[in-house]
Amino acid sequence: MKTLLLAFILAFAGTLSFAQHVTEPANTPKEWSKPYPPFRIAGNLYYVGTYDLACYLLVTPKGNILINTGLAASVEEIESNIEALGFNLADTRILLTTQAHYDHMGAMAVIKRLTGAKMMVDKKDAGVMADGGKSDYALGGDTSYEPVKADKLLQDRDVISLGGTRLTLLHHPGHTKGSCSFIFEVKDGAKTYKVLIANMPTIVTNEKFNEITTYPEIVKDYAYTLAAMKKLSFDLWLSSHASQFLLHEKHKPGDRYNPSAFTDQKGYNAILASLEEQYRKKIAEK
Repeated sequence: MKTLLLAFILAFAGTLSFAQHVTEPANTPKEWSKPYPPFRIAGNLYYVGTYDLACYLLVTPKGNILINTGLAASVEEIESNIEALGFNLADTRILLTTQAHYDHMGAMAVIKRLTGAKMMVDKKDAGVMADGGKSDYALGGDTSYEPVKADKLLQDRDVISLGGTRLTLLHHPGHTKGSCSFIFEVKDGAKTYKVLIANMPTIVTNEKFNEITTYPEIVKDYAYTLAAMKKLSFDLWLSSHASQFLLHEKHKPGDRYNPSAFTDQKGYNAILASLEEQYRKKIAEK
C-alpha cells in the first residue's frame, strides 16, 4: 500500500534495539497526532502534518523540503499525506525542524533513513538533537526521540536553497536553545507571498529562570526573540503547532485553495503580546 513500506520495515528492524530506549512522553495530548487531510497553503507550500503538529512540504524541481515530522508514529501519516497531494516522500532532499523537541522530531530519524535527505538544524539545537532530547534544559532526562545527527549546522540568517526555493533561517531561541523560524517567498502565477513559519516562544519550563543553570542565557534569549519577532514583515504566517495560528478556524478539510486565509497580522501580534506577558511574569518570579 505504501511505496516505502518495505524500506520502513527494514529501517525499523535495524533500529529496534535502540528504539526500546526511547521514552516518548505519555502525557502528549491525543489531538496532537490525530490525522488531518493535507492541503495546499500557497504556491509550492503544503501542509502535511497531523491535527496539531504542523509539518510543511516545499516542492521544487530538484526535490522537496520537509519541515518537522511530528511524533514517532507519524511516519505513515506523513507519507500518506504527501502521496495524497501527488508527491513522494522519497523525493525529500532536505529535512528541517523549528525546534528539537520530540513532538517535532519524533519521526525524523526514520524519515532521514528512508529518504537519504540531509538534516539541517540551527547549531544551538544540534547537541540536543544528537542525544534525542536527553540534554534539553526543560524536557530532558530521558531520550524522547531517536537521535539524529546533523548534516549541516545553520546560523541566524543562513539561507537554505533547493530548486529555486530559498528559505532564510531566523534564530529564535528560548523555547529551545536553537529554536528557529523560517521566512521565504512562494509564487502562485503572477502573485508572490512572503511566508513566515514561526516558532512561537512559548515557555516550557516550570522552573524559575534563575534556577536553570544549564541555560544561563534564557532570559536574554527570550527577550531577543520576542523583540525580533515583533519586527518581522510577512504576507502569510504559520507555526509549529496548528493551534497557534488557528488553522482549524482558517481552514476546514475540503476548503478551496485560499492563501489569504493565513494573513492574520492581528492574530500574530496578539499571540506575541500574550507570550511577552507570560515572559514578564516568569522573570518576576522569585
